[in-house]
Amino acid sequence: MEPKREKTRYSDEELQEFRQIILKKLEDARAGLKVLTEAYTTQNENDTNDTSPSFKILEEGSQVLSKEENGQLAARQEKFIRDLENALIRIENKSYGVCRATGKLISKERLRSVPHATLSIEAKLNQKK
Repeated sequence: MEPKREKTRYSDEELQEFRQIILKKLEDARAGLKVLTEAYTTQNENDTNDTSPSFKILEEGSQVLSKEENGQLAARQEKFIRDLENALIRIENKSYGVCRATGKLISKERLRSVPHATLSIEAKLNQKK
């Protein structure tokens, strides 16, 4: 009797399931990025031109901080989108779901919740040590 061989990649059907998850997340992420980008690139319609000078200074400071925060969030969102797009490439070349540290399959549960993951939980935990 032959020993049971460990699976080395996900089937085409499984990859299609992951593709659908990623495409949905990608659509949501792009919509979120659009909102963030608009928030830090457009002028606030509720201007402070007609208010007292001290309030105007506080308001402008708040706007600068808010724009910086939105810019940082947008940068994170752009990285997330890139990671999802890279996951789609890995699906195309059938290397999706393989841990880059151990070479073993990443669990389906992990990939469903973090579809751009390139490390298994085991490898991720070892990385933090």
